[in-house]
Amino acid sequence: MHQHTGAGAGRAGPRWPRLWRLWSLFWASPYSLLGLLLCALGWLVGARMRRVNGVLEATMPSSAGVGGWRQCLLFSAITLGHVVIATNDRELERLRAHERVHVRQYERWGPLFVPAYLLSSLALWLRGRDPYWDNPFEVEARRLGGG
Repeated sequence: MHQHTGAGAGRAGPRWPRLWRLWSLFWASPYSLLGLLLCALGWLVGARMRRVNGVLEATMPSSAGVGGWRQCLLFSAITLGHVVIATNDRELERLRAHERVHVRQYERWGPLFVPAYLLSSLALWLRGRDPYWDNPFEVEARRLGGG
């Protein structure tokens, strides 16, 4: 058997992961853009941001007043595409693996993620179940990422 050693030899393997990465960034981009907008607003009040493994992480400043950002925002951390916003560094550290599962869900579902999440929550609520804790997206995130 003859092995191909021309100019394109050996490039097919490494190229697919790069193409998949570009596609997943594009597919999740509507929510990533929303996350970037919220980060820009957070920056105005002192949020800190950094990129970790291709995900922009933002944490709110610790000077949020009596109740802190947790009470103002009603969540400890939230994922929007490739952006994770957390109320503080401690919560981000605690929930990082959980939120990374949500990043992968955005990569799979793209612009359909939020409607699917909300419809799932609504269906659970109508059946008398907990729309957050019983939501399959949250169940998967807790199973694979903790939190």
